[in-house]
Amino acid sequence: MPIDLKEIAAPLDAAAVSRLLPHRPRLLALGEPTHGEDALLRLRNALFRRLVEEHGYRTITLETDCLAGLLVDAYVTSGTGTLDAALEHGFSHGWGASAANRDLVRWMRAYNARAEEEGRPAADRLRFAGFDGPLEITHAASPRPCLTALHAHLAAHLDPALLPCTAEAARLRLLADDLTALLDQQEPHLRAAAPPGERETVRLHARTATGLLRYHRAMADPSPARMSRLCAQRDLMMAENLLALTARGPVLAHAQNAHFQRPKSAMRMWQGPVEWWSAGALVSARLGEEYAFLATALGTLRHQGVDTPPPDTVEGLLYARLPGESHLVDARRLAAVLGAPPPAPRTSPWFGYAPLDPAHLPHLDGLVLLKDVPES
Repeated sequence: MPIDLKEIAAPLDAAAVSRLLPHRPRLLALGEPTHGEDALLRLRNALFRRLVEEHGYRTITLETDCLAGLLVDAYVTSGTGTLDAALEHGFSHGWGASAANRDLVRWMRAYNARAEEEGRPAADRLRFAGFDGPLEITHAASPRPCLTALHAHLAAHLDPALLPCTAEAARLRLLADDLTALLDQQEPHLRAAAPPGERETVRLHARTATGLLRYHRAMADPSPARMSRLCAQRDLMMAENLLALTARGPVLAHAQNAHFQRPKSAMRMWQGPVEWWSAGALVSARLGEEYAFLATALGTLRHQGVDTPPPDTVEGLLYARLPGESHLVDARRLAAVLGAPPPAPRTSPWFGYAPLDPAHLPHLDGLVLLKDVPES
């Protein structure tokens, strides 16, 4: 069947996103198929600026350490520290070195500085957050700082007799659960005793402490389910952070496509198949139509050996027939036109780029195509 791409594609901007989605979602997830490419991050930055200026967005959250991200948020909101320090210590995975991330943080601080000068309310200021756990492939951070911060907050505002007893290492998970339960039980008092920003941060510490303790326990699991549990726990921590951020208002989230997909995630590792539900699948189950996911596909990434996509792939079809550089495609209408079975997936000669899975098209709210990615 011939495909009229003019009917289902438009140049990517906030207006095109607004036309595609039935209403403004509480969480708009923008995925990327590879990390570390400034062209993708500049596209993200441009979209966020328009969402801020035209659609009331005030928070952006990235796939970076949620605790380190507090340093970036402090710089963005109040000018605490310096831009260089925020980038060096506020991003995990070395992503503070990205010129596009520097541009994002600098612009957010300048926006807030103008808001302060004009006397706009605090709710109109931009906020930054990481939503990943303090995790790497080879290790997970100690839960001590989170537990210490959570304990200190409760001790400062409650009768010491209410606090759980100190514990040996084997009881840390129970201690974290007791502290979090106390945080919930004393919500009316703590809401009156502590400012909103402090309450939000201590909730983050509570989520992270319990999440890290679950992750450390799963790391010690010798069973074949170990990697499934680790992947599932990481994405659960992501989902909990994303859901908490939506209490502020509409949020733009940016991460690898796989963390936002609705179908179940799967990969094969040394011990066999690994399956889990991504953060996007978990958030979608909670938010329903208030969650929207725009996946990104690439045409070329030539400096990594990824050349023009084959014409019988989704990327190849769009690459050959869409002019310009960046586009937003109605993924569900594209899937309906392509029919079943979907086209074969593209294969990548480079491990760092994950091509689009055509079977996922019906589960996307939109597909972003960036045709050619220059070297950062």
